[in-house]
Amino acid sequence: MAALNLTSSCFSGALASYPLHNSVKMGRGNVRASGFSFPQPFSGSTPKLHVQGKAFPGDGLPEIKDSSLIICFGEMLIDFVPTISGLSLADAPAFKKAPGGAPANVAVGIARLGGSSAFIGKVGEDEFGYMLAAILKENNVNSEGIRFDPGARTALAFVTLRSDGEREFMFYRNPSADMLLQESELDFDLIRKATIFHYGSISLITEPCKSAHIAAVKAAKDAGVVLSYDPNLRLPLWPSVESAREGILSIWDTADIIKISEEEISFLTKGEDPYDDAVARKLFHPNLKLLLVTEGPQGCRYYTQEFSGRVKGLKVEAVDTTGAGDAFVAGTLSQLASDLSLLQDEDRLREALRFSNVCGALTVTERGAIPALPTREAVLDAMFKSVA
Repeated sequence: MAALNLTSSCFSGALASYPLHNSVKMGRGNVRASGFSFPQPFSGSTPKLHVQGKAFPGDGLPEIKDSSLIICFGEMLIDFVPTISGLSLADAPAFKKAPGGAPANVAVGIARLGGSSAFIGKVGEDEFGYMLAAILKENNVNSEGIRFDPGARTALAFVTLRSDGEREFMFYRNPSADMLLQESELDFDLIRKATIFHYGSISLITEPCKSAHIAAVKAAKDAGVVLSYDPNLRLPLWPSVESAREGILSIWDTADIIKISEEEISFLTKGEDPYDDAVARKLFHPNLKLLLVTEGPQGCRYYTQEFSGRVKGLKVEAVDTTGAGDAFVAGTLSQLASDLSLLQDEDRLREALRFSNVCGALTVTERGAIPALPTREAVLDAMFKSVA
């Protein structure tokens, strides 16, 4: 493969060992408002509760507390983002390397917002792996749980950006280091200290990471930690469509909080209408505390066992939508970790989700995921300007 012209560096032979997976297009559509209630009582293990934090003057949001640790489990990789939008990967003249991986994005997003976060996962014992570990530390993310694999490379993903900022992924991992995390490498003491344990589905695809994922979730659940799940569907990474659907749903009923997109609703329900309230209702399991459906620039829908509704988003000029959903999750979890009683107060939950929507909106205004994640000050400023 010819050398790639990057904005800061060039490399060639490193890619030769990575076989190419198929690409996947990620789009988004508009979702109509909806509303329904769930009369079932809460059940399952009792999550850890924290006293409501003192609000910042005038913002109505809970103060982020250092003790409210959120652990993010899964993959961390390098995204290569074209410097010019609207071109295919073959036609792109240059790529900017950007740290990424959904769970790592969330961890950094939480820290940028002033929260306490940790990342558990595996990278290669290579230059990219060391770079990613350094980025976590630079962003005040606890990296005690990161491991380095001497025999596998750090995962890479090339991202095609359409003119509207939407993207298509092409992955290099066969296997990448994140797939090789073992149960014996988990820091269970760290996991048990968490208020919220957040994860995706990519770590369920292959062993040994699948067993490590299941063991980590069980340890968190047994310790009374709140479980947060964002399936983050990347279909080409799964052996088949059906294995992806089965794998994602295999741990569905364990989660306390689930964030999902309208495309993922259609996929999991085998093509049913994601805008239909009855379809969304099928995905709300009896023990679930909060189901969130992201709608891109339109905002989000929310469902609890007692109330539901929709919160409008902030309209911005999209440059790169990579990481927008992760920024939304970071905004949501950073507030819930400080005050889980938000789940029982619809007005305060709506305000928290408005904050989360702005987190996502600001992220799409720059290229790359982690580089674009906003600070709390930037989010509050955008919220103030949007109502001024």
